[in-house]
Amino acid sequence: MGRLFGTDGIRGVANEYPMTAEMAIKIGRAVTYLFKRPGHVPRIIIGKDTRISGDTLESALVAGICSMGGNAITTGVLPTPGVAFLTGNMRADAGIVISASHNPLEDNGIKIFGSEGFKLSEEKEAAIEELLFSEHVASLNPAPREFGKATRLDDAGGRYIVFLKHSFPKNISVEGIRIVLDCAHGAACKVAPATFLELGAEVTALFNEPDGRNINVNCGSQHPEKLAKTVVEKKAAVGFAFDGDGDRLIAVDEKGDVLTGDQVLAVCSATLKKEGRLANNLVVRTVMSNTGLSVALREMGVDSVMTDVGDRAVLEEMRARGAVIGGEDSGHIIFLDHHTTGDGIITALQVLAVIKKEGRPLSELAKIMKVFPQTLMNVEVTKREDTAAIPEIVRVVKDVEDRLESEGRVLVRYSGTQNICRVMVEGPTKELTEKCCRQIAEVVREKLG
Repeated sequence: MGRLFGTDGIRGVANEYPMTAEMAIKIGRAVTYLFKRPGHVPRIIIGKDTRISGDTLESALVAGICSMGGNAITTGVLPTPGVAFLTGNMRADAGIVISASHNPLEDNGIKIFGSEGFKLSEEKEAAIEELLFSEHVASLNPAPREFGKATRLDDAGGRYIVFLKHSFPKNISVEGIRIVLDCAHGAACKVAPATFLELGAEVTALFNEPDGRNINVNCGSQHPEKLAKTVVEKKAAVGFAFDGDGDRLIAVDEKGDVLTGDQVLAVCSATLKKEGRLANNLVVRTVMSNTGLSVALREMGVDSVMTDVGDRAVLEEMRARGAVIGGEDSGHIIFLDHHTTGDGIITALQVLAVIKKEGRPLSELAKIMKVFPQTLMNVEVTKREDTAAIPEIVRVVKDVEDRLESEGRVLVRYSGTQNICRVMVEGPTKELTEKCCRQIAEVVREKLG
């Protein structure tokens, strides 16, 4: 049986293995068993995004937790970082999020946080998998008097909003500033607009009417076109787009231009360094980061270290090296002095704070980084063979690298959450990167599709 956990929890098509109610019950039981100890009743928080399949999985997780003698605390719809915050704040044993992030409606997922609000280590994920596959937990049936209880945390959203507002500088006013929010019909629909409104901003909220089936559909961090148009129409200072579970952010400047996650990272890092708050003068980024970020950080006199893709890899390196900021070009940014995980709303608040502190529009601030032309193509695959062992893929990658020489780079890697092989090419011109990326993607599709 293959590994269940990918780079961001367990994901799959809802109602198909492993995203079934039956598996969710087992996961609830396994997580509870993992945190049981004599005289202690595990408390596990459960939050979800707005997918219609979330109710089924939530009910199944609650059943699994309570049947193993744990107490389940449900929050309803809440962003992933909100669950992480509450897990640590309430001293719960674990937090479980039911979400497939930016994936389409048909998918769903389960990711787990430990008691301090950090994602579970690979060792604990492996322990859960061992319990699931060994069926050991299935043989453990607490007596009826030892069953756990299920309760609803009615003020979960309010608690999280207070936490978010505390991340914004108290000496900065955003009264009257116009912002536009794209909530992706997802988990940030209520808390994101409320947070900015309570700080005094004038808020226009888009895509904030979830119906269980419209999450991420032509909106959110993957589709910021309507957001960009609305920012210009409303003459807003900035626009922010979140993904389905609210841990990712894409920003739009006042001219309607979309910033990459790397640009947001560069803008925020520059202000942290200027204020003497960039711990160890270090920024953590990933192998998917644009070459322009490396150049910008070097010109700022800032050190950087590169990790594998995934916010957990970024976080582990940040904690190991004492960094306070790191992230991915996709918009997952971690401010470790504010939160234990990537948080789209906190990132938006930090960008807004920089705009106010610097007294310059975001379009000017973003000039600190030049984005090198980059093309990314996602190729659906039916098998995940080692690409370095497939001669045709090795050959086409080498051909492209030889053509780019020192003016670009190539990266071919599998998605950690979907059956997709990502082909990324950077080069001196948009035309060349697109041509080279298409060339490699065609060979990947032929050999693995």
